[in-house]
Amino acid sequence: MTVDWGGIGPELLLRLDRSLPEPLRTQLLAALRDAIRSGRLRAGERLPSSRELARQLEVSRGLVQETYEQLLAEGYLTSRTGSGTRVAAVHSDVEQARVEPEAPAAPRFEYDFAVGVPDLGSFPRADWAWAVREALRTLPNADLGYLDTRGHPELRRVLAGYLRRVRAAAADPARTVICAGFAQGIELTRRVLQGMGVRRIAFEDPGYSDHTVVSAMSGAGMEPVPVPVDDDGIDVAALAASGAQAVVVTPAHQWPTGVVLSPRRRRELVAWARDHDAYIVEDDYDAEFRYDKEPVGVVQGLAPQRVIMIGTTSKALAPGLRLAWLVCPPALTDALVTEKLLADRGSPVIDQVALAAMISSGRYDRQLRRMRGIYAARREALVDELRTQAPAVGISGLAAGFHAVAHLPAGVSEADAVAGAAARSVGVSPMSAYRADRSPEPPQLVLGLGTMTERAVRIGVRRIADLLAGARSSGVSRTGR
Repeated sequence: MTVDWGGIGPELLLRLDRSLPEPLRTQLLAALRDAIRSGRLRAGERLPSSRELARQLEVSRGLVQETYEQLLAEGYLTSRTGSGTRVAAVHSDVEQARVEPEAPAAPRFEYDFAVGVPDLGSFPRADWAWAVREALRTLPNADLGYLDTRGHPELRRVLAGYLRRVRAAAADPARTVICAGFAQGIELTRRVLQGMGVRRIAFEDPGYSDHTVVSAMSGAGMEPVPVPVDDDGIDVAALAASGAQAVVVTPAHQWPTGVVLSPRRRRELVAWARDHDAYIVEDDYDAEFRYDKEPVGVVQGLAPQRVIMIGTTSKALAPGLRLAWLVCPPALTDALVTEKLLADRGSPVIDQVALAAMISSGRYDRQLRRMRGIYAARREALVDELRTQAPAVGISGLAAGFHAVAHLPAGVSEADAVAGAAARSVGVSPMSAYRADRSPEPPQLVLGLGTMTERAVRIGVRRIADLLAGARSSGVSRTGR
């Protein structure tokens, strides 16, 4: 599909050399022919109006009109009232690549329990549009320039207050750095820790073993060390024995098992960091979505000198916003700010101020309350359907977030369940993908609820209930309708 430039005068780079003996009309004819033959101007593209091109080239309008008429006669151009002058679909000396319109990617599965993806259809478009308008209305002109690398002061102020109120964080605007998503936050952290001499960094197991972050750290010369997770969270004794100088944890809702770091383990983790002169990187990725229990505060609030906390709007709003934040220990703040400066000079200002408006107006809290209700209903649909259709399958990790862990009964393998589900157009993820050694034992599946309606959850479970329970398949695909 050819780009249809807006306005009456799309820019067109052509050069006329007044020092040459050739008339300007001859030069313009040759330049346009060459642009069309070479494919620089593609078939169907609109040229500037004769008046606009004359203005751009500082020549008379009559000269441009004569040139266009000559090229129309030669078949290089076409002209139609209301459509302007366009390049004809001939005379190209190069094969013009056919550019098809990008169609949305077809879903891989009819029912996909995809993990880590929120309900994108529930993004608060009206509230965000209001917030952007508010940002543009109130933003001083000076704030559209190069600002403090840490981020816009209004967002840092509002965000610090929000994190103190909702997450019990020891947040300070001066030690808050706005960044482009969790991926950039963890990369900035990696650079700072590596610059301090950290060579071994621990990760929860199961956890981020499939994540590009682990690969990036390995490629940068750091050694990722898996540390086991049990029902109380990360095994701090095993962490101490690992020789790691830093650890990445998900205390509020462990990814992907869903367990909560127990109070005792929290104290042990903080003591480990202090005793070993180590740092904790806390990924506070979906702690806002809690259902059965009281909210759990961040570990950062217990040890702000030792914890780098990373938060993000990816789960609360949408990953595409690319808005996240680092709450930094005092000793590492300057280094993290420097790394952010080297990375990109700062995150988009208008989006930052819009997020500040969302939070301070209460619209952010309202969106979280709304999504808690939606995800809670999907969770209940999953529990109810599994209880009815496959009672032998256990379920855990439901206290928070929008994914759960299904525990398969003895004799049912992850691989068979995943393959069988895929054959019925249902997507599920094996827990082995998140284990450092890729072990399929014990057999478990991670079921995301972000992209599934309540009805889809129920139909998806019905389609694969016999596979999960270990029943013999007849070979006929169940629709579950």
